[in-house]
Amino acid sequence: MSDGTAMRRRGLTKTHKRLLGAAGSIAVVAVVFVFVLPQFADYRDVLDVVRTLGWQDWLVLAGAVVLNLATFPPPWMAALPGLGFREAMAMTQASTALSIVSPAGAAVGMAASYSMLRSWRFGPAAVGLAVAIAGIWNQLANLAFPVVALALLTSQDQDHPALRTAALIGVVVLAVVVTAFTLVLSRVEWARRIGDLAARAADRALRVVRRGPVDWGGASFSRFRAQALGLLRRRWHVITVATLAGHLTVFVLLLVCLRVTGVSDSEVTAVEAFAAWALIRILGALPLTPGGVGIVEVGLAGALVAFGAPNAEAVAATLLYRALTVFPTLALGLLAAATWRTHHPGEAIGSPSDP
Repeated sequence: MSDGTAMRRRGLTKTHKRLLGAAGSIAVVAVVFVFVLPQFADYRDVLDVVRTLGWQDWLVLAGAVVLNLATFPPPWMAALPGLGFREAMAMTQASTALSIVSPAGAAVGMAASYSMLRSWRFGPAAVGLAVAIAGIWNQLANLAFPVVALALLTSQDQDHPALRTAALIGVVVLAVVVTAFTLVLSRVEWARRIGDLAARAADRALRVVRRGPVDWGGASFSRFRAQALGLLRRRWHVITVATLAGHLTVFVLLLVCLRVTGVSDSEVTAVEAFAAWALIRILGALPLTPGGVGIVEVGLAGALVAFGAPNAEAVAATLLYRALTVFPTLALGLLAAATWRTHHPGEAIGSPSDP
């Protein structure tokens, strides 16, 4: 068999896998919206709930959306000194939108962030560090929220089995990540050892899907350590506060959706709403469908109903929350990506490891 034929076959195999993945995602979404969610509430009842919203409710919702969007840029501005608010807004909206519509999800978002930042003449080392730090801080926050939520519920003598499981997983993964990150930063030798170990583990995992090897290792971790120490010594607290603010404004939007759709504090308290939100942050990270569409809706609606929300109001709040977190970013992000491409026609979305 010639090399050209082998390459064409590999290309066809990748295409088939992508098509199968896309078909699987579409099937999951269809099952959720056609069969599963109607088991919670009839869509006509959900529409009746939405119709009760007055202009004051929509104004409050619009304010919550604007607040959420405004907190996208600050973590990146802290992680990449010199990045302005307008550029950070365009980059974060574009990368988030691309991660929502792409089957590859977060990987495409990271690549988009890297490409756009490099096009604005930021150095590859600074951009790579900002992408890594922003990604790590976001994941640490997502892992910590279920732990905090479980502690808050426990203080109120409440329990939630799914949240307890998510919190347990979060504690374990959080401990591993924080320990590894601390060791990488503590000594050059540890950075090299952990980098080589991670590279070998990644190579073994990639061989299963006939990909790899990775082009990074201990030396890459050593360089990352030297760059990260300088940034984190100066700005770790700013990055942390900005990251938490960015996440918590999303929760505020959910809480507003609950209240305007008629779910009172006596039915679902703020702590219970936070617990439900923390749970679906973990579910949404699972690479089953782009943006967690379908998975998040079922998980959030189910958690809200379990906490005491009426079925129609729970589904209405869930769909409203998802629409207001996805569609504004999708519209702004795709516009930003298209505008960026018109100004940089020779550049494409590339990998963060590209030179």
